[in-house]
Amino acid sequence: MTFYNDIYPFYPLQRISFIFSGRLLTIILVFLVLASSLLLILPGIRGKSRLFWMLRIITSLFIGGVIVVLNFTDNWAEARMTTNATYKSFSSAVINAEVGLHVGLYGINVTLKGNPVVQFNETINYNEMFSWQDLTEEEYEEALVKGLPNPILYIVEKFTLHSPCGLIFQYRYSGRFASATLWTAFCSWLLSNILFSMPVILYAGYMMIVTAGFIFFSMASFSTIMNVPQCVFAIGTDSVLTEYSHSFWLALATGVLCTIIGTVVVMLNFLMPEKMKTAFSVGVDGCEDEDISYGEGYLNSVFLDGVHSPLSLRVKEDHL
Repeated sequence: MTFYNDIYPFYPLQRISFIFSGRLLTIILVFLVLASSLLLILPGIRGKSRLFWMLRIITSLFIGGVIVVLNFTDNWAEARMTTNATYKSFSSAVINAEVGLHVGLYGINVTLKGNPVVQFNETINYNEMFSWQDLTEEEYEEALVKGLPNPILYIVEKFTLHSPCGLIFQYRYSGRFASATLWTAFCSWLLSNILFSMPVILYAGYMMIVTAGFIFFSMASFSTIMNVPQCVFAIGTDSVLTEYSHSFWLALATGVLCTIIGTVVVMLNFLMPEKMKTAFSVGVDGCEDEDISYGEGYLNSVFLDGVHSPLSLRVKEDHL
């Protein structure tokens, strides 16, 4: 291989790109296994309660799974363009490719896919992950040594410490606060599920509203990046800005769902508290147990011979 066919022997071979987060896959599998285990109890539930319990389990696990998954997705904000750009350094070769920037709470994901994928006898399909903790000057130098394409290096350079855009400070701190509030929302979700299994349905509804509030707080924390001057990503003759992406809107939908569930539970608890207890199969209070009538009973006098109650003993003492 020589310099004349656009293959550079001093670059290492193209490494295996980032495809899917292992932590994200683990979280999804854990919640799927948990959902399958809980759904196994449905055959033992009779009547219409079976459908209610199925909806309750699926909805609750969906909310909890989404809250955890949102911490590790890389689609809170994104920028995407199709342009003609220089492929690699020390080369005048120009490729037509789709460049994508995906921003998460813990880092960025940069993609580069050729159109067509195979150009200059090479497969152009990159998917590189960079975390906030590792995205330093040394990390950028490692990307240079690996010989990553120029569009990827250009975007990563915007997030380095010496970049005048200061994107790493904006996104890192906003993502940190958004992640903290999401984990708080997850704790509120756990507490609401515990309260739903107790005779305090009203407080369970309140905790669902609190869960929605923390989800909205996380969205507000991440939205602070839009209040500062935006950095334009210009590659070739095209330019693009970041916009909210799937994870942001999924968080909004989950927050609205939690608000609706919490509000409905609180309203129904005030309107029909007994039916709510029956629907959620919660126990009755001890005072209610005392009011239960056990019907007429009979005593066997043979077993009561020689047994004196405290009342009869007191009557005898008074006579004496």
